[in-house]
Amino acid sequence: MTPWLIPALKAVLPHIGSIISVAVPAFTRKKTDAAENQSTLQQQQITELQSAASQNATHIKQLAEHLQVTVAALQQAAAIAEARQRRAILFCIIATVLSAVALVITLLPVSVL
Repeated sequence: MTPWLIPALKAVLPHIGSIISVAVPAFTRKKTDAAENQSTLQQQQITELQSAASQNATHIKQLAEHLQVTVAALQQAAAIAEARQRRAILFCIIATVLSAVALVITLLPVSVL
């Protein structure tokens, strides 16, 4: 078994009960009753669906806001990383030029002799 699986399972197992309770459908189940209860049952189910749809809309809006903040942070981090990369490339170019100059200076007295 992979070594990371055991700590992951230990972290997840305490929350399984709450995950299952959230995942169980919260809507009214259809019962086989008389026809007069059908309209009230349908009305109750419609109300529950409308409530769930409005909650989903709220959650989607919150997720969109979080995603917008995350994307902005990623763009800022990418700009910082790009500036650091440019600086590193500049240092590499300077080091290469200095190495070439040092090599030329080192070999110059040998060719003069």
